[in-house]
Amino acid sequence: MKILFVNTSDWNGGAAIAARRLGDALSSAGVEVSMLVLRKGETGDHIFTVAPEWKARFAFLWERLVIWINNGFSRKNLFKISIADTGFDITQTAEFKAADIIHLHWVNQGLLSLGAIDRIFKSGKPIVWTMHDMWECTSICHHAYGCGRFKSACRDCGFLRFPSKFDLSARVFKQKREIFHSTSATFVAVSRWLAEQARESTLLRGKQIEVIPNTLSLARFELLDREECRQRLALPSDKFIVLFGAVRVDDPIKGFPVLMDALQRLAKLPGYKDKLHFVFLGKIKNQQSVLPLIPVSYTYAGWVDDPRRMSEFYSASNIVVSASRYEAFGQTLIEAQACGCLPVSFGNSGQADIIRHGENGFLVDEHTAEALAEGIGRALEQEATISREALRKEVLHRYSEEKVASEYLKLYRKLLNASE
Repeated sequence: MKILFVNTSDWNGGAAIAARRLGDALSSAGVEVSMLVLRKGETGDHIFTVAPEWKARFAFLWERLVIWINNGFSRKNLFKISIADTGFDITQTAEFKAADIIHLHWVNQGLLSLGAIDRIFKSGKPIVWTMHDMWECTSICHHAYGCGRFKSACRDCGFLRFPSKFDLSARVFKQKREIFHSTSATFVAVSRWLAEQARESTLLRGKQIEVIPNTLSLARFELLDREECRQRLALPSDKFIVLFGAVRVDDPIKGFPVLMDALQRLAKLPGYKDKLHFVFLGKIKNQQSVLPLIPVSYTYAGWVDDPRRMSEFYSASNIVVSASRYEAFGQTLIEAQACGCLPVSFGNSGQADIIRHGENGFLVDEHTAEALAEGIGRALEQEATISREALRKEVLHRYSEEKVASEYLKLYRKLLNASE
């Protein structure tokens, strides 16, 4: 069985990490997996690029230029939407022709155009498409932020400077509807919440939609001694450590200001004054817009992508917090659990698949700083009563490489049998 993964990058972003981990899991199960990308960071004879670097760069810039022009020359929300008006025809590549199944992941920012997607759908090969956000079931946005127009017809888009009945979202929606209408591709949502959004959408209503979570290598994320990790990382041994991580800390969807407001409220309560230490990981575009918001002592560790070092940060922390408005899945939450760290999160999207309130984490119903502060407080009060080993054991049961790979293998075999 030969599977071709298609993703914009093999290293940058949550979808790339998830795809790479899945590829490793499938390879361990004896499946031949290759990967076709626009931007290559890793070395390996199983990763291939669709075009030279200059062509990839041009495709990326061209799409952003088209969005900028159509958005009234405004840069606002420039990277919150994708229109897939440019990309590469991968159906003529040797990798595509050799594959038994084409497995699409995150394919935006110049990798695949809508026309290229249409050619893939019409190639006759079985297609699996893992949804890492909402783009497959909306017109142009990656997260709908509560907008429900994708359930009927996208238009009057709030991400555009001049929304109207015939705006960019309406035009792209019409194109996507024509292309998606007759496809027999199987769409895989990484959470039940995302699957529900897909089933309610006009574009994917009636399509085959499965739910398979992302996987995690338990060998790479370890449960380590908390005090030893704090010493190695030069973190205080006598404080509650609250951890936060994101690819982009100041991405509005990650909710950093809400979390800071919550910590400020918590720090004023008896028992928490001068007892909180905040640790955060990730890239920051403008540190001056982030650092002044932090109301407690803190450690900024920058971008960390080494699993061993991530394990140390998770193991050193009492809790990890996700303040995101929406999460298709919540990868950091299962990473934390694997290292014995208790997660706290808003429960309005994919995080609810991972956390059972009060048992292996805490869910916050209202998207407010006050509610989040209360949730963090409860987690810190009860954290010592929840077994770190039990948190890891559950992750092993639900998200191990063997478990998730077997679910995909079952799907692949079903598709191959149906195509014979």
